[in-house]
Amino acid sequence: MTDPNLPPTERPVERPAEPVHHTTVNVSEPRGGGGGGGSGIAFIIGGLLVLVAIIAVVMFMRGSPVPDPAETNLDVDIDVPAPQMPELPDAPKMPDMPEIPAPAPAN
Repeated sequence: MTDPNLPPTERPVERPAEPVHHTTVNVSEPRGGGGGGGSGIAFIIGGLLVLVAIIAVVMFMRGSPVPDPAETNLDVDIDVPAPQMPELPDAPKMPDMPEIPAPAPAN
């Protein structure tokens, strides 16, 4: 690229024998404003608002209130036998304790 502060150079009158390739580079201006980055946040906020609206409809518009139940008169008699422990088997007979010799008398 050439320096824009320098005066333009003279173009050659004759074209060179070899072909000259020119490259054009287009540089766009940087995007400004809130159009690029704010759309994601707006999408998230919109989704949250829809979610809150759905929850509000479910919570407050559940249809008619629950009717009061009819009076019920139940007379129930439950006869349960008293619990009893099962019969345990007899314990085995323990052997007699062995005799322990007494210490010798002191003199």
